[in-house]
Amino acid sequence: MRDCARRWHHNAVTYAHPARNVRPERHPLAVVAHRGASEDAPEHTLAAYRKALEDGADGLECDVRLTADGHLVCVHDRRVNRTSNGRGAVSALELADLAALDFGSWKGKAADAEAPDIDPAAPDHERTSVLTLERLLELVADSGRQVELAIETKHPTRWAGQVEERLLGLLDRFGLAAPPAGKGPRVRVMSFSARSLQRVQAAAPAIPTVYLMQFISPRYRDGRLPAGVHIAGPSIRIVRNHPEFVARLQRAGNQVHVWTVNEAEDVELCARLGVDAVITNRPKAVLTQLGRR
Repeated sequence: MRDCARRWHHNAVTYAHPARNVRPERHPLAVVAHRGASEDAPEHTLAAYRKALEDGADGLECDVRLTADGHLVCVHDRRVNRTSNGRGAVSALELADLAALDFGSWKGKAADAEAPDIDPAAPDHERTSVLTLERLLELVADSGRQVELAIETKHPTRWAGQVEERLLGLLDRFGLAAPPAGKGPRVRVMSFSARSLQRVQAAAPAIPTVYLMQFISPRYRDGRLPAGVHIAGPSIRIVRNHPEFVARLQRAGNQVHVWTVNEAEDVELCARLGVDAVITNRPKAVLTQLGRR
């Protein structure tokens, strides 16, 4: 584990964390792989994240939930029914229960006739096994890539508060809760819950937080965000319908990370508006469109 932490420190890169009302220096549009390269491989599997790294994604996005026995796993839904051959709530299952399930075969059944660009020699377990956050952190540390992690806490949950506590404990073990001197953070925590972000800020103020938005709340219509948050995460639907909102967020000193951006015209819109990052199921295609592949 200490070796993994050392690799994280060695590969750390500067992450812009702007002060309120100060626009950060312009950087190229970052491309973040949503649940890994989830168009090509089953979401939240090791195969999906390996593919995203191979594709050259700038960042990896994942959702985390806490199992009944205290492990953080990368699963989006409250229940495992959609993405596995099992049933039940993640919070009611132990890691051993989840490890016995198939989290990948559904993707093959739903896929188009054309096979995705995945290494056929990859072990089956990389496409079918539940992925723990710890294993994902190890993968990134071992890759040697200067890649960021965007970790979303899911709410509401029966483990409110414990999710953030376990998450920050794990990040601390990898040397990510407080970046080394002269280096910027390589992880950010995202949530639709302002309360979850407050817990993170109180325990680990060096970690940037992202307030996710499905709609524009009247409280934040002027571009301001919850106290201590400097990154907005609006949906692509918000950006399509209210493109002027991006400028309001930026004038308030915030970065803008948009989800989930898969269509070419949406990528073009985000680039034209000057957003800071797009979160996409198709990192390779987006990087190609941006002329970076």
